[in-house]
Amino acid sequence: MLQKIGQLVGVGVIAGVLVAALALPAVGGLGITARNIATGFLNMPSELETPPPPQRSTIYDRDGNVIAEIYDQNRELVDLDDMAPVMQEAIIAIEDNRFYEHGGLDIPGTFRAALRTASGDTQGGSSLTQQYVKNVLVESATTQAEQEEARETTISRKVRELRYAVALEQRMSKDEILEGYLNIAYFGDGAYGAQSAAQHFFSVDAEELELEQAAMLAGLVRYPYLYNPDVNPDAAKKRRNVVLDAMVDNNAITQKEADEAKKTDLNLDVSSPSNGCVPSDQPFFCDYVVQEIEKSEQFGENETERARWLRTAGLEIHTTLDMDMQNAAQDAVDEWVPRDNESGKVAGEVLVEPGTGEIRAMAQSRDYGPDGDNRGETSINFTTGVNRGGSTGFQVGSTFKPITLAAALDQGKGFGTSFGGGSSTTVTGQRNCDGGRLPPWDVSNASESSGGSFDMITGTKQSANTYFAQLQADVGLCETIEMAQTLGLKRGDGTSFDNERTQANNSFTLGSEEVALIDLVSAYATFASGGTLCDPKAITSIEDQQSGETIEVENQCEQVIDEDVADGVAYLLSNTFDGGTTDGLEIGRPAAAKTGTTDGNAAASFSGFTPNLAGSVWVGDPRGPQNHPLRNVTLGGEHYSQVFGANLPGPIWQATMREAVEELPEEDLPNAPSKFGGSGSGSNASPASSDGGVPNVIGQGEAAAVRELEEAGYQVNVSSSPIRSGEPENSVAAVNPDPGSTLPEGATVNMFLSNGEGNNGN
Repeated sequence: MLQKIGQLVGVGVIAGVLVAALALPAVGGLGITARNIATGFLNMPSELETPPPPQRSTIYDRDGNVIAEIYDQNRELVDLDDMAPVMQEAIIAIEDNRFYEHGGLDIPGTFRAALRTASGDTQGGSSLTQQYVKNVLVESATTQAEQEEARETTISRKVRELRYAVALEQRMSKDEILEGYLNIAYFGDGAYGAQSAAQHFFSVDAEELELEQAAMLAGLVRYPYLYNPDVNPDAAKKRRNVVLDAMVDNNAITQKEADEAKKTDLNLDVSSPSNGCVPSDQPFFCDYVVQEIEKSEQFGENETERARWLRTAGLEIHTTLDMDMQNAAQDAVDEWVPRDNESGKVAGEVLVEPGTGEIRAMAQSRDYGPDGDNRGETSINFTTGVNRGGSTGFQVGSTFKPITLAAALDQGKGFGTSFGGGSSTTVTGQRNCDGGRLPPWDVSNASESSGGSFDMITGTKQSANTYFAQLQADVGLCETIEMAQTLGLKRGDGTSFDNERTQANNSFTLGSEEVALIDLVSAYATFASGGTLCDPKAITSIEDQQSGETIEVENQCEQVIDEDVADGVAYLLSNTFDGGTTDGLEIGRPAAAKTGTTDGNAAASFSGFTPNLAGSVWVGDPRGPQNHPLRNVTLGGEHYSQVFGANLPGPIWQATMREAVEELPEEDLPNAPSKFGGSGSGSNASPASSDGGVPNVIGQGEAAAVRELEEAGYQVNVSSSPIRSGEPENSVAAVNPDPGSTLPEGATVNMFLSNGEGNNGN
């Protein structure tokens, strides 16, 4: 007891001497003592950094619509002029009614605070400046020790705050301090600062607060939980009325105004900004943006610093997302592969702008959530790789074949490069990138592909495995792998293709490697842009509200293949809509595309583009496509005995692209480069015969077609195996070489008849 009394007396003496030291001149012996204490006090560290407190960051789409808000503390900084005068008057009346009179140290309040501190109660008595100092010290603490020091209930902490407050008053105006305090103070229920508190409790901005609302908010800062109006409305109302009385005493309002305000109910309209990507309507793109910031060295030295920056700096993050395109993609994947389908299948789609790499849409048929055991819910972005919080990738089947086409054209091989071998063949002599010989490879065409001889055009149209297996062997497996890497492709787990496991992979051209969809669509965008590969880009700029700096994110693009090579691939893929595997999936303007189906229908894909938009779709089972194939499944009310690239991913792509390109100018695809044997006509035009060229007999009956070809000076070989085609049964489905090709007189033209069954794609 005596010790306690002594402590209280000591506190009172210290406080009194400090007040005297700061307020009175030094005279006589007592003056010397006061002066010495004052000198020691004034020699204490006084420079207090006052950085902006943590505030929420906002992610926007390309039109400025909010995608998500992310924060550690729900705070939005505003100027004092953007806070209602009654809010300012209310906080001064209840917390520091002499705020504009003292120099940071309120003498009566200091005595009161010192005594309460000794009793273990740090509340009350401190000036607004001192409270601001304490909040700054708490918010700027970066370690647990600093946090504890800023909150400790000791005389030394109180004295330190006093010193900082006195110094702060010398370099900041009263209005600046008041503004800082109203932005940093905690008002409870997760709301930091007057602006967020006004939005949270009343759904208005701070400048719109009415008297009774401002009084209620001002009453919260003393005990935010005790007076929380959403939890303890009666206590909040009583506290509000206390504030109103204080405002009358401080001549801020009249007694009549206070009495009228006391009669009102609290009239809460509680709301909070959604924090993070889970509640966003575009959660997977949101997650990609978060990953882009946290994983990129452009935005900080280490991932921890970048994550903190994202959640505290009040960033304005402007992105590439086009909401119309996003909605088109999301609607399509949800319609064809519903999120809660019983088979557990998922569809993902990415749209990218060629020539910039800007991501226009990123959708998948799943709800975003942490519990993967809930059907239809996942936190994994299946459209990207592990380096951006995604999966390890998936096989994409024959959508990989254009890589081999690019490698062949890059070596100078022409459209007329042909191989025979029937509906199956054995490829021998392939070597890996170390020069090791690979074992013989038995390869067969899918049911919708035919046998016979193919060139680049017909082989691509029919997606003939036998053709591409032989083309890869002719080009070289290692050269094909190198082309894939040139086009920005890698395994979804981030490793390159030329590792030991991949080097023994004969079937590389058939899409046996697991890749991320976003890398695949970027490769297709390279064909659409004349050979310019761009890194996928989600962020255009970031405005840092704390530093005032704006970071512009530049496009990372490079010409990686010759324009003729890219145009040649585009021409070949455009022909798939003319009796090929993408027939019937047109979008009403020039386009190029390729289907993909993996062995045993484990997964299916579709990739295509116009000159100004590229899109890729993948459908499969994230539990493991090989163990959960796309066979005998019901999706979107439709039963599929087998899913191919053209009968499920294709319609998703078609539905998306038709809507997504509506606001884009219609552009023609490039002409077929003559150096590869092209006719020079636009790829959106139907092949036509020319002098000395192969006549266009597609769609004609067998006899008439043979007669026309023979009259043109060619020998005709009619395949005995009809092929799947949209042409009428027994009419000509395809010829090899393609119509318009120039051949010497007497050369053989291979002709393939249609079985009339349409096609499912490959």
